[in-house]
Amino acid sequence: MTSNSTIGFIGLGVMGGPMCRNMALKHAGRVIAFDMNEQAFEILVDTKAERQASVASLAGDADFIFMSLPGGPQVEAVTSEVAKHARSGSTIVDLSTTPVALARKIAADLQPQGLHFADAPVARTREAAQRGELSIMVGASEGVFASIKPILDYVATDITHGGEVGTGQVLKLVNNMLVFEHVVTLAEMMVLGERAGVAPETLLDAVSKGSGDSFVLRNHGRKAMLPREFPERSFPPEYVLKDIDYVFQLAAETGVTIKAAETVRRYYEAAVERGLGGRYFPGVIRLVEDGTMSEVSA
Repeated sequence: MTSNSTIGFIGLGVMGGPMCRNMALKHAGRVIAFDMNEQAFEILVDTKAERQASVASLAGDADFIFMSLPGGPQVEAVTSEVAKHARSGSTIVDLSTTPVALARKIAADLQPQGLHFADAPVARTREAAQRGELSIMVGASEGVFASIKPILDYVATDITHGGEVGTGQVLKLVNNMLVFEHVVTLAEMMVLGERAGVAPETLLDAVSKGSGDSFVLRNHGRKAMLPREFPERSFPPEYVLKDIDYVFQLAAETGVTIKAAETVRRYYEAAVERGLGGRYFPGVIRLVEDGTMSEVSA
């Protein structure tokens, strides 16, 4: 990347919007953006980011094209459109979470057109995205990684190069599955401790000082599960199930049995079925509180 490179950004959602904003504030060259939702551009109003009318116009004008999209189908469709208009030598970077096999297929399909590809899914919270303090896991060749790292530095404080294309998604899916499982375990622990007579704040304080401390406890536990606040427009159980499906695809491809993940998946399926869809996924603690999971078959 050079200081006068043009960065294109597609998808200004909960995570994409703040990332594009940070790029627009920190990059010396042009930053151009596209989203189908007009209101999504509000986050960029006081920056130099330029709105584009279509994916095609953005792809034809950018040296680096970043995508932050809901999942595999959207990434596949948008990448196909980008590839029709991008200049040879351009680099496409997918910040979304997708199946590992899809990332590798996209890279193989783009190579004959002279287009580079990296899978670079992001981790941490919306607040971290706003602060430019995300963790990003990258699958790319050494050369592509070196070219995109200065841009990733605009939005992340921790960047891990996992290896060739696909390894970024492997790292992200492993990370997410651990978080989803930990939230369920924390939910059971919190309700158990509360019912046994320990004040919720005391419970989390004590555990955070011992070997049970974790990122999930300090963030999901303290900020959402303790006050029982599960807002909309945050990561909902429907997105959890999408990522879990990708995990099971990878498990099938590698021949690994993941029994704990099967149990956890049932929690999030029940969350959607019992009216907790659309809200922040740590709301699964409600299922423990009301005894729902005792009714869900093993």
